[in-house]
Amino acid sequence: MTATYNPVLCAEDPLIDMTFITTYTGMTDKWFYKLIQDGEFPKPIKLGRSSRWYKSEVESWMQQRIADSRRA
Repeated sequence: MTATYNPVLCAEDPLIDMTFITTYTGMTDKWFYKLIQDGEFPKPIKLGRSSRWYKSEVESWMQQRIADSRRA
């Protein structure tokens, strides 16, 4: 099965890097890699030696963290 390229999906849900994530959240990359190792953050999409995440997955993760912290 071959994946098809859909420019609309790419534009609406871009791949982001760790620099974007750390800037967006104010947390360190080391903290995020620990969360990934513990299964508490989405696994990266590996592109060669680079790691990327769908922006929507990171935003969903962040919204869940906010919701969880407000229930506590």
